[in-house]
Amino acid sequence: MAIPEPTAFVDVGAESDERPLRDAFALLLANRVAFLGGLLTIAFLGVGVLGAVILATPGLQHLYLDQDFSATLAHPGHAGHLLGTDQYGRDLLWRTVAGTGISLLVGVAATSATLVLGLTLGCIAGYFGGIIDRLVSGLIDLTWGFPLLLVAVIYAGMLEPGITAVVLAIGTVVWAGFARIVRAQVRSLREREFIEAARALGTPAPKIILRHLVPNVMGTVLVMASYYVAIAVITEAGFSFIGLGAQPPTPSLGQMIADGRNYFSVSIWPATVPGVMIALIVLALNSLGDGLRDIFDPRLRRF
Repeated sequence: MAIPEPTAFVDVGAESDERPLRDAFALLLANRVAFLGGLLTIAFLGVGVLGAVILATPGLQHLYLDQDFSATLAHPGHAGHLLGTDQYGRDLLWRTVAGTGISLLVGVAATSATLVLGLTLGCIAGYFGGIIDRLVSGLIDLTWGFPLLLVAVIYAGMLEPGITAVVLAIGTVVWAGFARIVRAQVRSLREREFIEAARALGTPAPKIILRHLVPNVMGTVLVMASYYVAIAVITEAGFSFIGLGAQPPTPSLGQMIADGRNYFSVSIWPATVPGVMIALIVLALNSLGDGLRDIFDPRLRRF
């Protein structure tokens, strides 16, 4: 009698079971913190898309570039400026929207690139083992040895300070985190019965990796991705704060904080508004990540 080809085992652990997408969504709805984090994340992504459109459309750039020296450092609501103005009289609302577009563009772009690279190398190293595993593990350890700030300075010197240097710096280091976690999970999964059965049936290694291993690690990868987007947002703000990120007149949340701190004794809003935006974005992403962790790991599921 022919042995049926094994199907992908969706979760890891004795308590795991296959759950359709609608059940995962129901669990997300039941977790109030995660659901609120998901809603906030969607809202901030919408703000980020709007900011990217404004940055890319010459006819809309006046929204964050126009200066009004009669209303410098204005408080929220003054002269039609909902969140106030900075030292040049530029509207803080539109500058924050545009800066959010920069931050999320960097976060999503850097995390997506590192996710693909880390997932690929982690699966290859964990599945094949041997010399390939040692080489990838050595590369991971070497990558973690480089401070992120030093990598950003190197890229800024090779290219020029800006968004490209920040994305490359984050991508050069962060992929190792994905690769290390994926490698560890794949090493444990490759000894499972459904992987052994797939090998016995003569299934090629690439098909085993894509069909059986990748679906089993995607839960963990998605949780990590939500955290790494938050880390990338903070990193971009930090680099912009010290002048290695987006360059004027392009607004950046970190750059806005750096400029606003010089006028803190006169008005707190130029530094507070972008700072609160960064905090809310990170809070939303971390809450979403906690909810995804509860859904994909049944041992941590509380709802």
